[in-house]
Amino acid sequence: MSDEGRSSNNSGPDMKSLGSLFVQLVLSFHAAAWQQMGKVVSVITGKVERDLNMARHSVDMLGMLEEKTKGNLTEDEEKYLKHTLYELRMNYLEEMKKAPEKETEAGDKKPEESKQSSPDDPGESKDD
Repeated sequence: MSDEGRSSNNSGPDMKSLGSLFVQLVLSFHAAAWQQMGKVVSVITGKVERDLNMARHSVDMLGMLEEKTKGNLTEDEEKYLKHTLYELRMNYLEEMKKAPEKETEAGDKKPEESKQSSPDDPGESKDD
């Protein structure tokens, strides 16, 4: 392992290095959520794929990170995380409001499918 980014007493990464690692972590969840919302092409498949359940998970992970790091971030790190969460949450809501689109092969159901009656009572509707 290289000594780059280590403090002089070799006890771990220095504060500047930790700040860079934090930004990289936030950026990785940001990019994942963006891709999962179908906003960018998947680097793996080369296709635009949409999996809003996974996008929600990525946004929730950043929300958890915000809660767990409260009071331990620099002002810039806190602003960056808050801005990223705001942007992702607004885009997630926008995607949820869109007409249901075909989800990825993850097996997600469209909302219309989940509103159908259960197999136990196929002829009855909830309105009766």
